[in-house]
Amino acid sequence: MDLSSFEADNSSSCRLASHIPEVCRTEDCCLGIDEAGRGPVLGTQPHELLLCISNQQVLQNYSKTLTETERENLFQKLDEAKSYIGWALQILSPNTISTSMLQRTKYNLNALSHDTAIGLVQYALDSGVQLKEVFVDTVGPAEKYEEKLSQLFPGIEVTVRPKADSLFPVVSAASICAKVARDRVVKDWKFAEDLREVDTDYGSGYPNDPKTKAWLLKYMDPVFGYPQFVRFSWSTAQTLMDSKAATVHWDDDDEETGEKAAQRQNNRSMLSYFSASAGGKDHNPTRKTHRFFTERRLKSLNTL
Repeated sequence: MDLSSFEADNSSSCRLASHIPEVCRTEDCCLGIDEAGRGPVLGTQPHELLLCISNQQVLQNYSKTLTETERENLFQKLDEAKSYIGWALQILSPNTISTSMLQRTKYNLNALSHDTAIGLVQYALDSGVQLKEVFVDTVGPAEKYEEKLSQLFPGIEVTVRPKADSLFPVVSAASICAKVARDRVVKDWKFAEDLREVDTDYGSGYPNDPKTKAWLLKYMDPVFGYPQFVRFSWSTAQTLMDSKAATVHWDDDDEETGEKAAQRQNNRSMLSYFSASAGGKDHNPTRKTHRFFTERRLKSLNTL
């Protein structure tokens, strides 16, 4: 699994795929979809599509309690079965997740997961795969999700179930692949921010992990927040920023916020950092730094 395409720009999402076996274009195939890393406040959320010839008995159900090394060994075996197994991976970056969830038009994690799965199924069809069955680990109500996929892909038998990775070997194998991708990405994360020597002992990434909490406190900037490794839309991150970070007032049409609210509380509004000094050029380095990072964040949001 070559992750170099994602690592070159881990602020965006990325699709990776293996070679598609020729038999998958000539014989009926089944396809399994699962995701990994839905709950953590740190790192990516990979979605894995795994397709194989219609006989799922070539696979098996794999335990959720496998170690990282055991998952790596199983993925190696799956990846070597190139004659009848192929895979595709959509990696959702923490930045993609956060900006999607915090944009003005709400786009929650369930909708993002659904659209990602739909995109992976369409990728298989566009690649010429003779798709007969799709098995999906549910996100949200299983019946509604199954109906949604069935309407989008008529002629394909769709099965959506809770804990599908324990019911269908093809989903279990997809789950292994997704977990391996997350393990590798999180372990070797390339920080775009200048954090000097970064402590990579951040635990599991889950909000209730003491190591993760300690890492979040250590690397929270009081003005700029977190590096893009953190899903800043998570309540864990937001709570820490609300209690520890500097207060920021955003100007909008509401009189109770923005410039007027900032003046009442003897604070500066965010808009004030965009205004030039009387001489036409702003020489204040602190203000210029604020403006640079604010503009970068706004550009990130506007690309959605």
